[in-house]
This record gives sequence, structure tokens and C-alpha cells, in this order.
Amino acid sequence: MNRLAEKLLPLLEENPNVLVPTPDMLQLPEKVLQFGTGVLLRGLTDYLIDKANRQGIFNGRIVVVKSTDSGDATAFDEQNNLYTLCVRGIDNGSQIETNTICSAISRVLSAKTQWQQILECAHNPELQVIVSNTTEVGIQLIQDDIRQSPPVSFPGKLLAFLYERFTAFAGDPAKGMVIVPTELIPNNGKKLESILFELAHRNNLETEFLDWLENSNFCCNSLVDRIVPGKPDEATRQQITQQLGYTDDLITMSEVYRLWAIEGNEHIRSVLSFHQADEGVIIEPNIELFRELKLRMLNGTHTLSCGLAFLSGITTVKEAMSDENMSAFISNLMLGEIGTSIPYSISEKAIQRFGMQVLDRFRNPFIEHRWINITMEYTSKMIMRDIPVLLQYYKNFGTPPPYISLGFAAYLLFTKPVKEENDTYFGQAHGTFYPIKDSHASYFFEAWKNVSPEQLVTTVLKNTNMWETDLTALPGFADKVTDYLVQMQEKGVREVLFSFFPKNVLTSQ
Repeated sequence: MNRLAEKLLPLLEENPNVLVPTPDMLQLPEKVLQFGTGVLLRGLTDYLIDKANRQGIFNGRIVVVKSTDSGDATAFDEQNNLYTLCVRGIDNGSQIETNTICSAISRVLSAKTQWQQILECAHNPELQVIVSNTTEVGIQLIQDDIRQSPPVSFPGKLLAFLYERFTAFAGDPAKGMVIVPTELIPNNGKKLESILFELAHRNNLETEFLDWLENSNFCCNSLVDRIVPGKPDEATRQQITQQLGYTDDLITMSEVYRLWAIEGNEHIRSVLSFHQADEGVIIEPNIELFRELKLRMLNGTHTLSCGLAFLSGITTVKEAMSDENMSAFISNLMLGEIGTSIPYSISEKAIQRFGMQVLDRFRNPFIEHRWINITMEYTSKMIMRDIPVLLQYYKNFGTPPPYISLGFAAYLLFTKPVKEENDTYFGQAHGTFYPIKDSHASYFFEAWKNVSPEQLVTTVLKNTNMWETDLTALPGFADKVTDYLVQMQEKGVREVLFSFFPKNVLTSQ
């Protein structure tokens, strides 16, 4: 069977099972520079730009900057940067199954080996937009020299690119960029902007550039929301491959729901004209409502559930929603604790409506969203998504929240490394080792050594450098977390989950 490539497209035009790009879409100019090759960008931002191109609205392609050695760069090259997005789910009661060959990406360039080519893109007068998704730890200020090839950090690379553009066009104010980071941190655009200015000062860049950076470029806060698990399981992959009639090493699964909320004015709307192609793209002066609902109720629920589900032997979100106990935990956590404690003024009706929508998305029978993948950068996610909810819960009710406490205890147990190999830390569950892909894994490796659960909980909760507050000051929280942690170590996580709901009778598993 042939592999997806540009030469194959004419043969697929009559295939009713896949939407094929037209030849003119492959010739559109490069208008977007994208930092990141991850499946979220493929399944949301790149797909939305591709959809706009099909409607003749945006008419621009994407140059992707790849910063790491891992990933799918070879596959992009071999497939002429084409990939198939398979959307599966329920929309207004109807089952949706669509396959689209996305052609929005024109090139994938390696920052390590093709930095000069990336800088040459700054000379393109048609370039208008920069998009990024470098994970939640990517937007950080570190000492960086933008004259390196390449700079170390994402903000360093971005600043070097903007300085190259400033130089190439002699500071022309019309050649500034609209920059839309999609990393899931509060005020991601404003935080990135402040880092760019600090790096510019540290690199002794001239005042004229600083003026151009401030007045001609726009860093927009944004929020993305779509479950994009990426590659399907083997059985699903084979089924889809037979349906499509070709193989695709970049095939990407996605749910139906999509949201890309961008904070901006009319100028931003005119540059990001692709918003006209899909109601999922929202450009408004304030997107805080969208951010809070998504960050707390969807992402926050994921974070507080992933360790508990994984350690209970539940592999995917879909499986969790079919498990009576885990499903009850997720629903009660989301609607009973997180929904009542969002640190933002939101109507109860909006919370309930959004919550029920999220639960339907979790039940999507087509999506294999693995809990182990959700545990990546577990601690950073807990800090951003759930600690503000915990603090607000105490303001509202003054008592320890049982569901959040159980989820937090499972987080501590999941991040208990039992060995370290080649700078990777591993936990152990069900007789097998699993990787702890967390920037704080080395901290937990030391914290767990020769201590009781009570000592461990106290040490971690008192870490103000991590949480920016002393969590032991919350009445009863440390005791509640310790109690659950001890129970999980003595009885097993699944047994504790069973016993969490009084209606259950414990059985051996």
C-alpha cells in the first residue's frame, strides 16, 4: 500500500472517505512560523488554518520549527508535510467520522541543524503570524544569547527571529508579527512578551528594536482546547488505513470539539482571518472566562484524576468513564469541588453546562486518551491548574475537599521514583515500571528517601518554592492527604477508590 505523499493526491480525489487538498493549496505562500510539531498543533491550529485555506480565506501555509531531536521530522519530510486528521466523536447527538488530509504545513526545519534557514524566513514579507506550543515549561526566562546558533530557549529563539526580521526590513512597523502562544499557562501572551523584553535588555539590543518590538508586534493571550491523543491504537490504525487506501505515519486522531480563544482587537482579527472559517476560533478582547472553565474543569480534572486512574490500572479516559467508581470520582470532583471553587466569577449555569459538555467529551468512544500521557509535567500542571482551586475551596468552605485530597495523594504516590536510569526516573505499579516525565522527578527521588508518608506529605506541602504558599497551613489538608496516601500504600489504589464510595463492597482484584 502506498504511503501518503503529494504524488498520491490525484489518485485519492475520488475517494469518498477522505477530504483531499486541492493543488493550489500546496502552492500557498508561507504566512505562519510555528514553534512545535506536537499533535495538539496538528489537530487544532494547523487543522483550522488548513480549513480556512480550503475556503479561500487565510491562504497561507506554515513553517514549523522543530527544537528537539525526537519526534516526526523524518515522517514529515517523507510525506511532503502532509498528514491525515481523523475526527471522531459526537456532535449535537450525531456521530461524526471525518478524515482530512491537512496540507497547511509547508516545511519542518530543525533548530539545531537548520537555524540559518529559520532566520531566512524572517526575510519573508508575507509572514504575519507566529504560533507556539512548547509545553507549559517552555515559556520561561533563562539567560540566553540570541546570537547563538540556535539560542537555547524558545523565547531566545523567538527574540533572535524577531531581531532578524527587524534588521531585514529596517524596522518597518508594517512588518511586525502577531504572536499567539498556545502553552497552557495564565496570560501566556503577556508572559512571553515580558520575557522577550527582558531578554532584549540582557542582550543589549538597541532602543530602536525595543520600540519596534513593543509597537509593531502583538503577543496575544490565547487558549486552546481539543483532545488530540495523536496516533490511534493498532486495530484502529489498520481499520482507518484500509478505509483511506494509504499508510500515514503522522495520522492523528482528534475529538470533534475545538476551541482556540485568542485575546485581540480588530487588527488581530484582520491578520488572523482564519477565524472566519470555524466557529471554534474566537477572538475577543477578554478570554478569561474560556480560560478558567477549560483550565480548571477539563484540565484540572484531568490532572487530579490521572495518577489515581493510572495507579488503579485504568489505561484511558474512556475506560475511566466506563468504570463506575472512577467515573463517579471524576464527575463529583469536577462538578462538586472544582466547579464550586473556580477563582473567577462564573455563573452556576455556565459551570454546569460546561461540565456536562466535558463529561460527554471524556466519554467519546473513539478517543484513546491515555492517562500516562496526561501525567507529563504532573507537578507543573498541578501548580497551574489545581492549587488555585484548592485555595479557593478553603476560602469558600474552610474544610479539606475529599476528592481533591485523594487526587493529590495519588499524585504524590505516582511521583514516587523507585529507580533512576540515564537521567530518567521510574515509578512502579502493577509489577511494571513507568517513566515519571516530570521536571521535579529528581526532587521527589530525594524527598521519598527513608521517610514516612506523613513526613513526605509535610515536606512537600511546606515547599513554598514549589507551590508559592505553605499548603500545610490549610486546616486538615495534610492529614487528609496523608490518610489517603497511607491507605493506598497499604491496601492498593484501586481498593481505596472502591472504598471511597460507601455503596461499594470491597472485592479482591
